[in-house]
Amino acid sequence: MKSQYMPTNRRTMHLWMTSFCLLIFCLHGFSQKASKDTGTGAPKEEDYYQIRTVRIPEHISLEVGGLAFMSDDALAVCTRKGEVWIIHDPYMKGGKLPSYKLFAQGLHEPLGLNYIDGDLYLTQRAELTRLRDLDGDGEADEYKTVTSWPLSGNYHEYAYGPVLDKNGNMMVNLNLGWIGYGASLSKWHGWMLRVDRDGTIKPFATGLRSPAGFGLNDQGDMFYAENQGDWVGSGSITHVAEGDFLGNPGGLVWAGEPGSPVKLKKSDLPDNDEPKYDVALRVPGLKPPSVWFPHTILGISTSAILNYDQHGKMGPFEGQLFVGDQGQSKIMRVYLEKVKGVYQGIVFPFREGFSSGILRQVWGSDGSMFVGMTSRGWSSDGGGLYGLQQLVWNGKTPFEMKTVQARPDGFEFTFTEPVNEKTAKDVMSWKIGSFTYMYHHQYGSPVINQGTCPIRAITVSPDRMSVRLVVDSLRLGYIHEIRAEGVRSSSSKPLLHAYGYYTLNRFPDGDKLAITAENKVVPMAMHDHQAMAAESGKPVPQKASAKRVTRQPSDWKKGPDQVIVIATKPGLKFDLETFSVKPGARVKLVFNNNDDMLHNFVIGKPGSADKIGGAALKLGLDGEKMSFIPSMPEVLVHTILLHPKESDTIYFTAPDKPGQYPYVCTYPGHYLVMRGVVKVQ
Repeated sequence: MKSQYMPTNRRTMHLWMTSFCLLIFCLHGFSQKASKDTGTGAPKEEDYYQIRTVRIPEHISLEVGGLAFMSDDALAVCTRKGEVWIIHDPYMKGGKLPSYKLFAQGLHEPLGLNYIDGDLYLTQRAELTRLRDLDGDGEADEYKTVTSWPLSGNYHEYAYGPVLDKNGNMMVNLNLGWIGYGASLSKWHGWMLRVDRDGTIKPFATGLRSPAGFGLNDQGDMFYAENQGDWVGSGSITHVAEGDFLGNPGGLVWAGEPGSPVKLKKSDLPDNDEPKYDVALRVPGLKPPSVWFPHTILGISTSAILNYDQHGKMGPFEGQLFVGDQGQSKIMRVYLEKVKGVYQGIVFPFREGFSSGILRQVWGSDGSMFVGMTSRGWSSDGGGLYGLQQLVWNGKTPFEMKTVQARPDGFEFTFTEPVNEKTAKDVMSWKIGSFTYMYHHQYGSPVINQGTCPIRAITVSPDRMSVRLVVDSLRLGYIHEIRAEGVRSSSSKPLLHAYGYYTLNRFPDGDKLAITAENKVVPMAMHDHQAMAAESGKPVPQKASAKRVTRQPSDWKKGPDQVIVIATKPGLKFDLETFSVKPGARVKLVFNNNDDMLHNFVIGKPGSADKIGGAALKLGLDGEKMSFIPSMPEVLVHTILLHPKESDTIYFTAPDKPGQYPYVCTYPGHYLVMRGVVKVQ
């Protein structure tokens, strides 16, 4: 797909890459399927939450940019193609098919829609627009500009919203441009803006990179979703208050403008690979995420934020947030708590298996969730180019960790049904570790400073609905991986989702749990996996190996027989779909990453592309520092993982056996479409 249609939220909206992430991963290489257990009778997401597909006529490319229900319960949908469709009977009750009516067209890639006081409002690239049907024929007659902002013409200058704040003001987010790094090429890009009803723009906060999703929690506080990129180690959601600086310095070029509530300069920020939380302790105004989403494990392109309020019916999780992901086509669940005035909390898997990349979610009048999707020219999990689906809860309650709250000495868990006390008190049922990411100008970050968090004591409440753990080595600003694979319900059910990631920004006050002979965990060498001392420091870059030779071999006296130069191009593609070499030829290969996301180059044995790509998904938290190169005999030759605009040169001898040898990018999910063939002939 051409660059002007490059995605908003998936490594360039966090770049919209793809991934069939199996929800597998652990802090030290442990791998286990997350949403589906292989045991007999194991719970599955579809046992509780059904996905229904809303029919879309063949002539409509419903690449969803925004969703909004209207007063007559019709669903309005704006699309990337610049159209607004009104869908009647989207619930398909009694088998009735929905009907579609074109309401507006000719718009410039609207990526947000809201129904406010009887009118539809949407964001185009350069303006906030109000649409009205003046003659009642079901088509918009008036396209009124409420307010506008400048554009440079850069393909990455997306705009989102409007979302109403708790006072009824319209809020709009503007994407940074992309010129090899995030840059604000026209005024207020990289900012969240407040728009009064008269169209007056007031800058609200900056430091945004690709803020495709934002919304209110049940307290009326605003949160926005961010994606991995420059200055952004991984996806996250963050509480946004007026005057906040969220981390990416691109928008700071407008901090000196009249009305700006942010006064920081880019020179105020260190760029030395420290964790963002640590930098925020020294830089007033810099706000770390409320909840980190570990990259490739819980999403790669964080999108819509939907509050579970009185409109929803989705199980016993009221007051929590449902957050979509465009690349992995799934929804996560977030429980937030406010500790000493600061938000923090935990993210869990919730429902995967949607047909395309999730960009927008909205509640229907029956409490179901309508999910709007688009791959936006980049493949997403599910394979569909676009889609509209309905998520319905069947009334059965899954056994889940409902909430996780920080305590002065550990964590307290509540469950959706009573736990089996024996399994909950067994330390082997639990595993906790911590890690974080670098805050720097480079694109993304490997996992750093991994450590284990030994459990010292466990208590179960009398009603067995909650469990408290006393945990050592918890660290402020760190993501804590919590696994409870061994915990069972009183009826012996395993957890539907046995892991989550808690971001700890503050320790709460309160009493610590007294450790007694009854609740104390017997060390037993801390059962091996808790005995490991905390690791710290940066990951060691991948070195040259037999499969990655970076210097011309000394016995190549006449140099290489062939020189191959291959590069990336937009749309998850190599610029060469195939090239030929002779058996046993000495090859110098130069791989240039011209794209604005991470890529590598891997040659495998014939027929091995899917196997190699699938194995790369299972590397989990260790994946990036391993360049997402799985250790397996099918991998013949590879480069390292390259940041945008980087290059790697390798030398290898072509196989002696003629055949077709696949090459792929093994960054999670890319192998599905980003591949080619070396013809040895």
